Amino acid sequence: MKFACCSTAFDEQLRTGGLTQLEWIDLSAHALDADGIVPDLRHFPRTDTDYLAQVKKMCVDLGLTLAALRHDGFFAGDEPHVEQAFEIALALGTPVLSAPLPPETSASWSELQQRLGIATSLAKKHNVTLGVRNAPRTFAASSHDLKRVSKEADSAWLRYAPDFGALEPGSDAQVLLAKTVLVWADCRCEPSAALLEKYRGFVVLDAAENDARADDMKNALARWRNAFQMLAEPSVVDRT
Repeated sequence: MKFACCSTAFDEQLRTGGLTQLEWIDLSAHALDADGIVPDLRHFPRTDTDYLAQVKKMCVDLGLTLAALRHDGFFAGDEPHVEQAFEIALALGTPVLSAPLPPETSASWSELQQRLGIATSLAKKHNVTLGVRNAPRTFAASSHDLKRVSKEADSAWLRYAPDFGALEPGSDAQVLLAKTVLVWADCRCEPSAALLEKYRGFVVLDAAENDARADDMKNALARWRNAFQMLAEPSVVDRT
């Protein structure tokens, strides 16, 4: 299992100057010992080619995988902004762009279908997979919603990036796993190792209040790794 840290967890420090984005990357590699990172597009001080190349090279030098790019406003943008987001992901070398769908009150289902069509077409063009996140009161709040979106989009470039702990009651997490390319989890929640026993992608640790500190994330990474290690170890009965 691979674990990544999302910059949104440190949003409070990144907004107030307690951390720069480059310092956060260094923190993720050294103090946190993460396998990868997921930068939030809001935290890039610049998105010019030189700066994106610097971020990519820094991650290579530190042995960090750029697991995905987070962009919460992705589906609210017009086509030029959507394409720009894919170009940033492509420049960074991130294979996944992860975003929630818009609130149900902000668009009709037919409008969402149009946006999905544009987004999946551009995803194919840029060879960057869309990882749709679930979120309350959006078009993807439950496992049923995510399945419906996937069916309507009918594109291999649209996959799931769920936070299983945030799915609506009555959801079936198991039905999502076959098309899950990224898993989100709050750093203060208990690991769901049994559910993810056969999952091979990244678990991305976030913080609901965007106020994580280094110790919070370090402890969360240790808990998750320990949970999967215990799951992999044979039981006493198996060893007899």
